[in-house]
Amino acid sequence: MGKTTSGWVSGFIGVAIFAGSLPATRVAVADFDPIFLTAARATVAALLGLALLLALRQPKPRGADIPSLALTALGVVVGFPLLTALALQHVTSAHSIVFVGLLPLCTAIFAVLRGGERPRPLFWLFSVLGAAFVAGYSAKGGMQASLQGDLLMLAAILACGLGYAEGARLSRSLGGWQVISWALVISLPVMLPITLLTMPSSFAHVGTPAWLGLAYVSLFSMLIGFVFWYHGLARGGIAAVGQLQLLQPFMGLGLAALLLQEQVSPAMLLVTLGAVACVAGAKKFAG
Repeated sequence: MGKTTSGWVSGFIGVAIFAGSLPATRVAVADFDPIFLTAARATVAALLGLALLLALRQPKPRGADIPSLALTALGVVVGFPLLTALALQHVTSAHSIVFVGLLPLCTAIFAVLRGGERPRPLFWLFSVLGAAFVAGYSAKGGMQASLQGDLLMLAAILACGLGYAEGARLSRSLGGWQVISWALVISLPVMLPITLLTMPSSFAHVGTPAWLGLAYVSLFSMLIGFVFWYHGLARGGIAAVGQLQLLQPFMGLGLAALLLQEQVSPAMLLVTLGAVACVAGAKKFAG
């Protein structure tokens, strides 16, 4: 399998895993405080990442890599999980998932700013067109619209795009699973105390779905998904493979309808399908 092809395959697997993140978060925040959920998922993933690093005797990152790891952690370990958890108190997961259609454009912008990539002009046309479907949906109001929830989702997308691009850039030299593991580890001294401070006095009110949601976002969303995602971005190109994120809303909407019985409106499907249609064009002109 060629380098580019393996990058797209790894990226697709990562996107499929991430597609379950917002529905799982939506279930978890029903019984968990958003701040506790954010800190707990990072703490669990960090302990697993640390165990992997120690078991496989990975060398410590260079001093020059620490700022990039800190930016990665700020974007994907803290920023995106916390902001989406807060947003999902105001909007449904189906509504929030559509905002993920903005991630490819955001990631591509940071790929230029931080990764040194230079996609062709037509790439930007398709990328902006895909984002326009989402922006148009948001302007229309959509289902159960909330200005506060929408603003939190937009902030989450910006944080995530930065974390994706920065982590992928570092993955070229450090390795995909190593980057997310070290990013989680350096966040542990902050996240562990927050977890302990915000832990509820009793878990009697926490149902099985919330525990399953916490388990999913801790194991898959915070660790396993990034192993595939960063590998894919590093090998196939941050801006190019990043366009696969346009598939994530489609997958996520299906999960929201299937698992949470949330209503998926025809407008949502049209917006998502329109965004997905831009992937082929963006892929063609990414290099």
